[in-house]
Amino acid sequence: MNEPLQYFAPSTPRRTATAPVPRPDRQFYAQTHAFGRFGIRWFDPRIMASEHFHGHIEINWLTSGSMDYVIDGRPLRIPAERLVLFWAGIPHQTTGLDPGAGTDSRQCNVYLPLDSFLHMPNLGPLTATMMGGGVVMLPTETIGEDTLRRWYQDYRSGDAERTDILKQEIALMLRRAAVTGWDTLMEPWIESVGASTRTASPLRYVVAMIRHILENLDEPLRAEDVARVVGLHPNYALNLFSDVMRVPLHKFVVRMRLIRARALLFEGNLSIENVAFESGFRALSQFYVQFRKAYGLTPRQMRAHYLR
Repeated sequence: MNEPLQYFAPSTPRRTATAPVPRPDRQFYAQTHAFGRFGIRWFDPRIMASEHFHGHIEINWLTSGSMDYVIDGRPLRIPAERLVLFWAGIPHQTTGLDPGAGTDSRQCNVYLPLDSFLHMPNLGPLTATMMGGGVVMLPTETIGEDTLRRWYQDYRSGDAERTDILKQEIALMLRRAAVTGWDTLMEPWIESVGASTRTASPLRYVVAMIRHILENLDEPLRAEDVARVVGLHPNYALNLFSDVMRVPLHKFVVRMRLIRARALLFEGNLSIENVAFESGFRALSQFYVQFRKAYGLTPRQMRAHYLR
């Protein structure tokens, strides 16, 4: 596994874009491109009028046929009945569809918020591959259509516990993939960037900054320190991060700290004060303000609600 795969065009002609169909999934996209909302949808595959990007790890599944993508200007064909994952923050576009011989193809998309994905434990090389711009396909036995439809019903149920179980199942699926391997459809191309790197694309710089933030989340993270990792002037680094991620760096840091705090609260072993400290908040009052603003509950209320 982890070897690049090639998919060749079938003999039947493929559809090309004529009249783009409006996308019904805009509710999954947040106002910022950094953090999308969690969502699942089933729909008829559609050709996209233009490339777009949003704050998710996107998971695609086709019931039959195949689909042509262009991701960051590179062509790619996605086959049926396999889960395909990529970082949707990189511009991408559906350019061609083949529904299969005499069948009506359906597509299932899982939109996994980027910040939630980055905090999933023990993904190691899978996280590096996604943030490196790679596209991976999980083994055939990973999942079937029945499970995807059950996930969709859990998502649409409005039941918070069913949704939480669903997200845990996705996290466990990805954790297993990180251990057992995957097929590589597109090799990662965003290389690590250090202070000694002379030239790098904006995306490479931002990925390096994100990596540094996640590895040092419990430490003070000044703009000067983050910029030094990639050898940039702090003002330029901050502007670059905001331009690429569509969210200021300090808000990204706060969001990642809040997600870590929420996870630590559910473990139930640490005091509220230690949860704040381990998540990188040095002032307890600031932690309470930011947490309630994000989740609508105080840390203590959330712990009591979910661990009762």
